Amino acid sequence: MRAANRKIRECGVGSPKAPEAPKAAEAPKPDANKELAGKVKRALESEAKIQGAGIDVTATDGKVTLWGTTATAAERNRAAQVAAKVEGVTAVDNQLKVVKGS
Repeated sequence: MRAANRKIRECGVGSPKAPEAPKAAEAPKPDANKELAGKVKRALESEAKIQGAGIDVTATDGKVTLWGTTATAAERNRAAQVAAKVEGVTAVDNQLKVVKGS
């Protein structure tokens, strides 16, 4: 029996072992493109001369694209101007379509 006990000790079985600390889960990093698109969308919605609800915004590395419809060409142009002034925007691709009555 003594030989068996010695083998168990040599293998480390039965020896106290410190429990491993659980690894902290990394918080997901915010998506800079989504954040920028959100900032532009909020800027458009806060502009009184623009129906921001009818405009969708996507962003990729500082370039924002405006999608949707506006009632006038002036509103379409104003949306692009507002988007261009948002911090972090490097270019605006204005894909807005003018649809009377939209």
